[in-house]
Amino acid sequence: MTDETYKRKLSDLPYSVLDLATVVAEKTPADTFRNSLDLARKAEEFGYTRYWFAEHHNMINVASSATSLLIGHIAGGTKTIRVGSGGIMLPNHSPLVVAEQFGTLASLYPGRIDLGLGRAPGTDQITAMAIRGERFNAVHDFPQDIIKLQTFFSAENENSAVRAIPGEGLDIPIWILGSSTDSARLAAAMGLPYAFASHFAPAQFLTAIHIYRQNFRPSVHLKAPYVISCINVVAADTDAEAERLATSFKQLFVGVVTGKRKLLQPPVENMDEIWSDLEEEAVNQMIACSFIGSPETIKEDMKSFLDQTKVDEVMVTSHIFDHQARIHSYELFAKLLKEN
Repeated sequence: MTDETYKRKLSDLPYSVLDLATVVAEKTPADTFRNSLDLARKAEEFGYTRYWFAEHHNMINVASSATSLLIGHIAGGTKTIRVGSGGIMLPNHSPLVVAEQFGTLASLYPGRIDLGLGRAPGTDQITAMAIRGERFNAVHDFPQDIIKLQTFFSAENENSAVRAIPGEGLDIPIWILGSSTDSARLAAAMGLPYAFASHFAPAQFLTAIHIYRQNFRPSVHLKAPYVISCINVVAADTDAEAERLATSFKQLFVGVVTGKRKLLQPPVENMDEIWSDLEEEAVNQMIACSFIGSPETIKEDMKSFLDQTKVDEVMVTSHIFDHQARIHSYELFAKLLKEN
């Protein structure tokens, strides 16, 4: 793909949702799940393509540990939007069990389930040990485990001694997720679509998607490379209001940087009272792929981003304290893309 052949407008860009099932201060995971279903229904109405959850463990502010259950909850409460994982951390699980779970989901909601796979534990090392036990080094089996999954989903596996029922013979798209060049090479070699975690790990983003595109091998699953970029978006009617709302999101990342995680906090007037200079620098590096402002501001920033990255789809995550403001942000983002 050359710059001359890439002419996509914002209005042609598919857009999706990554929901980290963030728990808000003074609320519970039950509140989070109710809000997720409400947001998913609105996202379907606003024209979003997918609604994905990410597997995390042992985090006070993230309630998406039982990822496949949440996918079923959202798929059952919506009608057309695709629902999936962004992603399932495959080394935490047996490929057979993942095939059975997603085979069940795809049987219940045919044509609507995505299976995104990552190799990280989605947690700290102590918790990873508690999850994986003797399979702690299963991360090294990630490529082979993807092939096992593909085998379980294939109709040709019907004569095998071990079969995924349900799952066998179903068309469940597999995505490779990553935040490094290793995942890019793997996705390219396997001819699978690639979703990059640019919402928190932008450092290798441009290098990784270049490697993916340059080394992509067409497969029965995908004929040409396909890149999703996950981005942070906080949209509001004015730049000032968006910046104010974004202080909740920035406080969340201060917790990531310092290791002192909290539930999602309300907005503040002055972040200088929250973070140190070093923390501010670290947070800003992590959230470089963020779009904060009014629709006019975000539209111009998105045009530059699309020209630079030439991504095929964006996946939006929005850590906003007030649920209605969060829905409004997703609505504004959808409108600004459509109106371009």
